Amino acid sequence: MKKMGSFRCSGPKMFSFLLICVTLWSHLSGSSGASSSRRPNIVLILTDDLDVAIGGLNPLNKTKKLIGDAGMTFTNAFVASPLCCPSRASILTGKYPHNHHVINNTLDGNCSSKAWQKSEEPHTFPALLKASAGYQTFFAGKYLNQYGHSEAGGVEHIPPGWSYWVGLDKNSKYYNYTLSVNGKAQKHGADYSKDYLTDLLANMSLDFLQYKTSYQPFFMMVSTPAPHSPWTAAPQYQKRFNNTKAPRDPNFNVHGKDKHWLIRQAKTPMSNSSIRFLDDAFRGRWQTLLSVDDLVEKIVKRLEVRGELNNTYIFFTSDNGYHTGQFSLPVDKRQLYEFDIRVPLMVRGPNIKPNQTSQMLVANVDLGPTILDIAGYNVNKTQMDGMSFLPIMEGKMNGSSWRTDILVEYEGEGRNKSDPACPLLGPGVSECFPDCVCEDSYNNTYACVRTIARSSNLQYCEFDDNEVFVEVYNVTADPYQLTNIAKTIDKEVLEKMNHRLMMLQSCSAQSCRTPGVYDPRYKFDPRQMFTSHSWRLSRLRQTVK
Repeated sequence: MKKMGSFRCSGPKMFSFLLICVTLWSHLSGSSGASSSRRPNIVLILTDDLDVAIGGLNPLNKTKKLIGDAGMTFTNAFVASPLCCPSRASILTGKYPHNHHVINNTLDGNCSSKAWQKSEEPHTFPALLKASAGYQTFFAGKYLNQYGHSEAGGVEHIPPGWSYWVGLDKNSKYYNYTLSVNGKAQKHGADYSKDYLTDLLANMSLDFLQYKTSYQPFFMMVSTPAPHSPWTAAPQYQKRFNNTKAPRDPNFNVHGKDKHWLIRQAKTPMSNSSIRFLDDAFRGRWQTLLSVDDLVEKIVKRLEVRGELNNTYIFFTSDNGYHTGQFSLPVDKRQLYEFDIRVPLMVRGPNIKPNQTSQMLVANVDLGPTILDIAGYNVNKTQMDGMSFLPIMEGKMNGSSWRTDILVEYEGEGRNKSDPACPLLGPGVSECFPDCVCEDSYNNTYACVRTIARSSNLQYCEFDDNEVFVEVYNVTADPYQLTNIAKTIDKEVLEKMNHRLMMLQSCSAQSCRTPGVYDPRYKFDPRQMFTSHSWRLSRLRQTVK
């Protein structure tokens, strides 16, 4: 593969030539026989910051028809962390953040760092697909936020597991970006016909499908910039949704009076300028998604024309949700609420009946195990925290034997110096807006147990701050999470959830899949409380007196 990297790719024709080389190389390597062609192909389409709670799927009519209606839609899909790099690391490794150690979007936070490359990248599910399951693999788009950083190998670094690599240098853009094409820098400008990233990813994906080898099954991961900022729509879509505004749900422009201090500091009502800004952002997000809808259609249609669609699983999801004005926070992610941690997930493929909806609880740590399971790889050989939901998709799993809770973790970011926009808040905050509303802080560090069971739809969260602040929501009775019930909920429930959270925060692999509090198999023994966390329990008891 190093030899192929010596070619300089300057356009679709050269890209096709490179893929022909990939085909010849794969064929000559003789890594798989003709029998492997019967194994299913797998496509993962990963969007950037696409919510489901505030209407993110509305513009994606073709995607919903071609993937959701043709397969299964998961209505309770969540992320392990509501931020790009930690979440993407969870997708790739199948691990919670406390096990893959990516805590934020910075190099210091282990995002695509040398340490990550050494400890985790060799064990990602694409690496296993290629090395042990005989798959040819293709990646195109945004990888991790710090990918391409000079202190992490630059664009010359090709993560293990990829037969063909087209990685975006750093964070999402639509124009004026650099790609790593098999380790060679390829710069792009601002010409829509040649450079608009979402369309370029679609065309590169089609080229891969055209020129890949037929002697191996394939895995293709396409990671779009949309609907991440700067919300640059394709020219033909820039006037769409002109009258659309961010949804005015019950938690829009509302003061979160019983929530963590970071939420309480948001100014309510929001200024007119903030509302105009978030409405513009909301429209821009939807406009960029129309190109994603086109991408999905092109890939599905090409698979159909090639006669490969019926033997291909196609996953569509996002790395985290988003908010636009909820609890008077203008625009961002990072928070523990449904709008930031809940994501779309649709899958079609062999043995998945059309027009299905599943309410079972799944998380992005499950994507790797599920894809490995599809490929016939024994997930128990890995150290992944997630579990395969292939049995759910095939109708072989009922709710009573599935998990009832997952873990959500986030480590807040702040600046050592006061933000010029918000000097009164002092150091420790970040992501601040001109009217001094900050979206993050050092002590916006929390962990949550998100429970979905027959008898409960509950979120329990603890903050790692001086208050040991607790937030608890009955999401069935309070879907917009307006009322924190931490001080009124039954003390025994609070104690059990505290215990469960501590167990999950220290879990690894199989221990992350043990029965939750609302699972009939759950056993609670207060004597087994973690002594190192006993101060937490005493503080929690104080909060409910």
